[in-house]
Amino acid sequence: MEQPALKLSSQASVDLDGLELLDRDDLIATIKRMVNGGVSLSFHGKRTAMEIARKVRPRITRRISDLHVGTPEEQSQNLLIEGENLQAMVTLYKYRGQIDLIVADPPYNTGQYFRYNDRWDEDPNDPDLGTLVTLEDGSRHTKWMKAMLPRLQIMKAMLKPNGVVAICIDDNELFHLGLMMDEVFGEHNRIAIINWQKSYAPKNDSTHVSTATEYVLVYANDKELAKTALTLRTEAMNARYKKLDGDLEPWTSDNPVRREARERDRYAIQSPFTGALHYPGANSWRIPRADLKKYLEQWGSEYVENDVGDSRIKALMIKGSPAVKMSQGQNLDSDPVVEGLDVLEHPVIRKARIKAEKVRDNEVWPFLHFLKNGHGRPRVKRYLSDVKKGKVPLTYWADEDYETPIELGTQSWDHEESGHSQAGITELNAIVGKGHRFDTVKPMKLMMKIIQLWCPPGGLVMDPYAGSGTTGHAVLELNRLSGANRRFILIEQGRPDNGDKYARTLTWQRLHNAITGKRPDQNGNLRKTAEPLGGGFEFRALTTQIDAKTVLTMKKDELIDVVITSHWQTGSRNAPNLMRIDDPRFTYLVGKNERDEPYFIIWNNGAGPVGQLDKDSYNVVLQDAKKAGLKQPYHVYARYELYQSKNVRFYKIPDKILAHLGLNENSDPFNDEGEN
Repeated sequence: MEQPALKLSSQASVDLDGLELLDRDDLIATIKRMVNGGVSLSFHGKRTAMEIARKVRPRITRRISDLHVGTPEEQSQNLLIEGENLQAMVTLYKYRGQIDLIVADPPYNTGQYFRYNDRWDEDPNDPDLGTLVTLEDGSRHTKWMKAMLPRLQIMKAMLKPNGVVAICIDDNELFHLGLMMDEVFGEHNRIAIINWQKSYAPKNDSTHVSTATEYVLVYANDKELAKTALTLRTEAMNARYKKLDGDLEPWTSDNPVRREARERDRYAIQSPFTGALHYPGANSWRIPRADLKKYLEQWGSEYVENDVGDSRIKALMIKGSPAVKMSQGQNLDSDPVVEGLDVLEHPVIRKARIKAEKVRDNEVWPFLHFLKNGHGRPRVKRYLSDVKKGKVPLTYWADEDYETPIELGTQSWDHEESGHSQAGITELNAIVGKGHRFDTVKPMKLMMKIIQLWCPPGGLVMDPYAGSGTTGHAVLELNRLSGANRRFILIEQGRPDNGDKYARTLTWQRLHNAITGKRPDQNGNLRKTAEPLGGGFEFRALTTQIDAKTVLTMKKDELIDVVITSHWQTGSRNAPNLMRIDDPRFTYLVGKNERDEPYFIIWNNGAGPVGQLDKDSYNVVLQDAKKAGLKQPYHVYARYELYQSKNVRFYKIPDKILAHLGLNENSDPFNDEGEN
């Protein structure tokens, strides 16, 4: 029978059967939280799940050159990795603390896609994919949570201090995922629970309520440091800005009131068209008093300060205007306009109206203006050139403009804002053709919106459940639309259980076609019929576990790949990947970085085993660098350093390679107890 997750508090009733399944340490931790009045998430096998991540060993990474796309420089920007995602994230040690945004779409626990291997509880390196977890499996929720918890822990470790993670989920595991994310990231770091409309027509898929929405849980590594950006503006949004009065810049009317009641800014202003007094309602004017007076006088009349008997700051009124009588009991917060026929026909107001109408009909209007041809409420101009280049995420994604991002909390995005599931499948069909048998595709709009909001223009996005490659495609499309330079790391294992490693088929094909502009014709032949998005990526595959002995017995080509894929330097861990150099002219030169600094591996007799840096090999390094036209410093990997030079940065093999993977030759933190 399913052992449910327990959310316990000091006031809660306790499921004693559930507590009996906890080990001693988990039970003590749970009781401590209860005593302290806190909330505890507990489930059978949680402690084991919490330790899995540190038991996973990094892997040898091979570059599959036939599957690279783009120039070497373009390849160095992005990664598509074929392999199990927990192993891949552990292997990507150089990116610890370097990811701006993680977007994840894990398998929903619907009985169709999620598999679990019980041996992972003891050895997460076991290669068996396990059996399909069906809806009839009584422990299906526990298995899903045990699979997700270590991955959430690694995701948190991969994020920058201001990084954000956004995880897609349906109602099967929504609450369990939320509890785990509260525990791993902290409830105080929750940015949003997004409710997006996956379909726009109800389906007869339930005897109770039709499911038309799914969710995205968004958490920050540190909410105080994280930023929520604006989404891209649309042509429809910009079209609302017009040159109504002959102004040089297009504009639209904006509210002159702030959502705050500051007593010093809650006075009346008099309309030059009607003589009516206008108050800011329950709020206050956001335009400084001196500026309001200046804008009012630009309609042709002089304004003075008068006490109108409303117990507020003096009103700004037309000089010589009669008193405006307020209705007895009038609530100025809900009924903020005071007017009268006697005021409208007063000679001073009539003269002011003639001047104002002349400005209205013949000149560019002042910044402060009045709606309804002068007879409505006051507004101010908002110029398109002054509007932030985007729109903020609102509670419901309507077409309003706001200047300041608000707290997201719980959100709803309709299909016009986030796309819908069928759109995702249609997009995939269009770019790779039908017959891909992939029916869980997120729409581009949804992924683009998440990336736009939480990844800066030059940031790095990681997707550990890449699927059909929607996230990578969205990054490329956003780069084209906004001129940004975001990069991506996609991880996908595919379905090796049925022989479909679609990281190198479906995922690769989608990214390749998006970059090159090629699309399948009616006969399935690729033709360049769309606008190329440009860019590129490097394709990598995870192989066997790595340790010191493995490194020292590697063949040259294999070791070059390990160096190229694992190298990083303090201060630039998330820099573009090294570019491999395969050229028979060079003896030791194997790659370069984006600054054209060369990388060398010293080999005895040019073929191996790993050699030492001495005077003779250093001279060969100089010759290789000169031939390639590359500059110092020279990054040299070798077994020993017998010769030193200020031009050389030396990396000892295997020590530095293991360190770059988070390992140590003598004390390996990834080893289980008792292993060597």
